[in-house]
Amino acid sequence: MVEKTEKKRDPIRERLLSEPLSPLEDVRLLGSRCKNCGEVALGEVSSCQNCAGEDLEVIPLSRNGKLWTYTIIRNRPPGDFKGEIPMGEGLVELPEGIRIKSPLGGDVEHLKIGMDLKFTAYPLYENEHGDEVIAFKFDPV
Repeated sequence: MVEKTEKKRDPIRERLLSEPLSPLEDVRLLGSRCKNCGEVALGEVSSCQNCAGEDLEVIPLSRNGKLWTYTIIRNRPPGDFKGEIPMGEGLVELPEGIRIKSPLGGDVEHLKIGMDLKFTAYPLYENEHGDEVIAFKFDPV
């Protein structure tokens, strides 16, 4: 009997997703909150974009948000694009007061400003080593 080994997983960008990257249902987006002014930034950052303070804490960001605005991409971008066309891309407003640019799941014809969305981590592709590269999107609730 051969044991099934789980593929190694790498985040699409370092210090953006919580670890471990398995199971995917437990993965969260990370943010950095400034202890001086309360500003929240996407990912783990070393200084505040608002006050330039350097006393920040890493926090998990909310799984749920609202679609603030969006666009529909109908033409394949140049280069080695890994997604499907047409696709939605939008700004998702999270309860922490941050808006995140994100791919949007679901049928692009049903996107609507103000709709409820939920965070989803998923394997986007396999890299040259056969490892899964984990990305994120927001899907309609």
